[in-house]
Amino acid sequence: MATLKQIRRRIRSVQSTRQITKAMEMVAAAKLRKAQVRAAAVEPYALALREALDRLSASGSLGGHPLLERRPEGRTLLCVVGSDRGLCGGFNAGVTRLAEQRLAALGPQRVRLQPVGGRVARYFAYRGWDFADAAVAAGDQVDPATVGRLTRLGLDHFLGGEVDRVEFIYTRFLTTARRALETETVVPVALAEPDPAGAPYLCEPDAARVLAALLPRHVETRVLAILTSSFAAEHSARMLAMGNATRNADEVMTELTLKANKVRQAVITKELLEIVGGAEGLA
Repeated sequence: MATLKQIRRRIRSVQSTRQITKAMEMVAAAKLRKAQVRAAAVEPYALALREALDRLSASGSLGGHPLLERRPEGRTLLCVVGSDRGLCGGFNAGVTRLAEQRLAALGPQRVRLQPVGGRVARYFAYRGWDFADAAVAAGDQVDPATVGRLTRLGLDHFLGGEVDRVEFIYTRFLTTARRALETETVVPVALAEPDPAGAPYLCEPDAARVLAALLPRHVETRVLAILTSSFAAEHSARMLAMGNATRNADEVMTELTLKANKVRQAVITKELLEIVGGAEGLA
């Protein structure tokens, strides 16, 4: 049985751990609020851009563009978005599990893998995967350089004929307590079907130039939306995980305090019995 000194030492250890988890929960909550604002700010722009492209497509004003080309199912560039750090529950485990399922469905020989986040990169590097490019650090917030790098990587591989599709696997933020694993095809761009009854749009200078300007921007916007949603989901998962850890620490401290009180009571009772026994021996 543990001594009173050992129990008190463990209580102090749990208290120190609780202080850390509580601080991490508060930091994650602050980062989550900022990430939510960024994710909400991206959506109106992405929606307006998508609606403009869909209207052009429905009116039959698009014409051919390489980013709209539907190719026979071939090689896929699979970008798996996770986090650089752990302590966020099953956030990275869910992403890597879905990625493994997708890799098995596509076939390893038909996939070029691109991890985003240190945890995902280490997971697949340990399993012997080669990456399309050096692993991309996720960071704590969206970096325009990271968005541009991933966009260029996807466009270069697709337009260069190295892959026939660019997909992202990530965790989409729904609410603070809800997240959803998603697989999204970013390239080729899927737009609304042409509607012969729709009014044609007049494009200046012409539809080809409008497409050349809008389609790469649309791909970049989708990558930005994916990363902002993933960051919000990561901070949400970390906040909930640290909150659970803090509550578990409180429960452990309560149990240890009760145990310490019982041990202390037993020690006092034993000492009293020894005193009474000694007094009777002297009588």
